[in-house]
Amino acid sequence: MLKHFATALIGAGILSFSGSNAAQDIQLLPAPTNPLQTIAIGSCLDTAKSLAILNVITEAQPDVFIFGGDNIYAADESDDPTLASLQAAYQDLARAPEFQTLARNIPILATWDDHDYGLNDAGGEFAHQAQSERLFESFWQIAPEDPSISRPGIYRAVMIGEGDQRVQIILLDTRFFRTALKTPWIPPLVGRYIPTDDPKQSMLGDAQWHWLTETLNEPAALRILVSSVQVLADGHQWEAWRMLPREQQRLLALLGTTTGETIIVSGDRHLAGLYQAQTDETQPILEMTTSSLNLPLSKIAAVITEETGSTLLDSAFYEANFGWIAIDWATRIAQIEIRNEQNKPVRQRAVSF
Repeated sequence: MLKHFATALIGAGILSFSGSNAAQDIQLLPAPTNPLQTIAIGSCLDTAKSLAILNVITEAQPDVFIFGGDNIYAADESDDPTLASLQAAYQDLARAPEFQTLARNIPILATWDDHDYGLNDAGGEFAHQAQSERLFESFWQIAPEDPSISRPGIYRAVMIGEGDQRVQIILLDTRFFRTALKTPWIPPLVGRYIPTDDPKQSMLGDAQWHWLTETLNEPAALRILVSSVQVLADGHQWEAWRMLPREQQRLLALLGTTTGETIIVSGDRHLAGLYQAQTDETQPILEMTTSSLNLPLSKIAAVITEETGSTLLDSAFYEANFGWIAIDWATRIAQIEIRNEQNKPVRQRAVSF
């Protein structure tokens, strides 16, 4: 029903999206089919700032690039059903030479976060989510036959490679179905929210949870689980899975029963870091937060509060960055790296699978 509403708006001229990709003659590349050797990941890209880091990523030649959310920055769209600011931001990205070069050379997969969803920190209460979904699917050229087109939300999965070299990339939607977060009377020192025990809390919604359970049952040697907001971080009170602890525990329990190795990738925070937690008695799970491509805390915060937490490995990185995963199929090791804007590793860990 939501999809039909968005389509009707477009047909009536209320919601117009001219297809800025087509205007710039950009045809996004399909996902690769050969076994993956390298994956790049990035989030939080402001088209009003320098996009030079996209050239760095293109020159690094990953097999695929994952946009992890906040891929553009729109104004508050709560009162505009035409989503004019969101459309303009997409068009700015499409016109950028750095993005055009990336898109014409590297296959791109994407999910969204709040600023390309249309409203800061928004969840399922966002009134124009159906229109926003339509824009997302149009810009990122999601194929009409993709199952995500026929259901609310943008969650989808892509399997790349064959046999014992299969990599499953799972792109969660942590916005469309999420219930409201709890705001305390007295704001916390680092953040805005506190965890809630509300049994009705939800990060993914029933349908996406069912889909995720089935998707994780598909055989794969390595899984990349993309969540726009952090899953394991526990040292702050901004948006994160820990604000919905029942949902966080449900996810970790599910991952603990999954065959193959899972690496979590997240963004949102305008900092980068590696996090690790235990999902069962034997196997810890690693999360790489990579943010921001060009709007890091070093450029937007007068004073940076150091990231803390029991799951944080090493220390956080506060300059522009992107993530990198290099897969060695012979040794069955994935090298996880946070790289700076000079393409130099600044944090790294190896994961056996």
